Amino acid sequence: MLGEKEIPDDKYYGIHTLRAMENFGPAIEAIDPVFIKGYLFVKKAACLTNIEIKTLDERRGRAIIGAIDALLASRDHSQICVNPLSGGAGTSINMNVNEVIANMALELAGRKKGDYAFISPLDHVNMHQSTNDTFPTALRVAMMLRLKTLENALISLQESLQAREKEFSDVVRLARTELMDALPTTVGMQFSAYAEAIGRDRWRIFKSEERIKTVNLGGTAIGTGFGAPQEYIFRAWQHLKALSGLSLTRAENLVDSTQNFDQIIEVMAMVKALAVNIMKISGDIRLSASGPEGGLGEFILPSLQEGSSIMAGKVNPVIAEFCAQSSLQVIANDSAIATAAGLGNLDLNQYAPLIAHMSLKNLNLMEMSVSLLDQKLVRGIKLSMDRINNNLHGSLAILTYLSLTIGHDRASETAFKMKETGKSAREILDESGILSVQKYDELVRPENIRMLGIKTGSKGDLST
Repeated sequence: MLGEKEIPDDKYYGIHTLRAMENFGPAIEAIDPVFIKGYLFVKKAACLTNIEIKTLDERRGRAIIGAIDALLASRDHSQICVNPLSGGAGTSINMNVNEVIANMALELAGRKKGDYAFISPLDHVNMHQSTNDTFPTALRVAMMLRLKTLENALISLQESLQAREKEFSDVVRLARTELMDALPTTVGMQFSAYAEAIGRDRWRIFKSEERIKTVNLGGTAIGTGFGAPQEYIFRAWQHLKALSGLSLTRAENLVDSTQNFDQIIEVMAMVKALAVNIMKISGDIRLSASGPEGGLGEFILPSLQEGSSIMAGKVNPVIAEFCAQSSLQVIANDSAIATAAGLGNLDLNQYAPLIAHMSLKNLNLMEMSVSLLDQKLVRGIKLSMDRINNNLHGSLAILTYLSLTIGHDRASETAFKMKETGKSAREILDESGILSVQKYDELVRPENIRMLGIKTGSKGDLST
């Protein structure tokens, strides 16, 4: 319709892809490989259905399936190369996929690339399809695949945090509220809170797959199924389910499923909640390891790379910083995704490419962050017991805990002496005869710290 263009003989894409590259420039970021995989599953499901209902002959159909299988088996998707944010609600990406499949299929059939009279990107590869049903369907397939790997990463992280909880259950440390000294707690309790938060994320991610398992494949342009046989509409999604191994279903209302993205927004909200927890946990670990001599210095993190080009011996908490930056990016992307979903007009969302690209990017960032936090940080944490004990026993906050036993006035007197002498509460209480070292250590036992509240009848004596 718009004229002709020359395509280099070594390329498998066609004129629609070339025009998209001319219009939108080279892709700064590649299309997510899992999205490409999802799209190839969609194309194969459509082709199998068309062969089955005899709207596509076996020879052409088997050549198309052979091309799709070759692409699925290959890690080289360099021919699917349009900008992921190309305008047209995803048409450029759909046509890029169609053209590459068609030209590969032509070669498999012993024909030259571009012989579209025999295998056409539109009439054969895209038979009974539209961008508007294949693109959202491919996105949901890709998201479900990424959610499964994210869930597995979360299971591993939760188990690692629980292992730290058990390992450090008897290590009493000083808690901090608003970055100021607070009551004693245990390092194990600190990690138990992280494990619980990640456990909630794990459950949310697991349940989120239910939100996006309905697909609009067969709805074609606007969800009415225009141009597609009813047999195709009711069978195509079943082939897709079998190919992907996912618990997919066909949307009851294909019009709704074509134009609305609120289910994806719901899933992304759960991913954002995970990002918040990852930011909190990585930030806490980074702070607990700060210094080490000039900060809290209670955690010792794995030394992974040199931290400075000028300060010798400096090692930075690079994994924690990667996780925090990724979380910030996810939260920012989520705002763009939600806004794009709300800006869709009438019967189609023109910003589907942004929703797809950012949603899959967020899932990828979270999977990387969770895995790195687990494997390169949490599993390698060690404790500086000297620093933990010095911070605990040298803080006035320990007296709040002990005041239940020694009384407020003695606690205040001890606090004054600590400031005056620089000695620890443990030393001053022993010297003054208020509490022996043995009694002090008994009160600050991890069993007492972990106990919820005060036992009835103990009259404030924590050792009772």
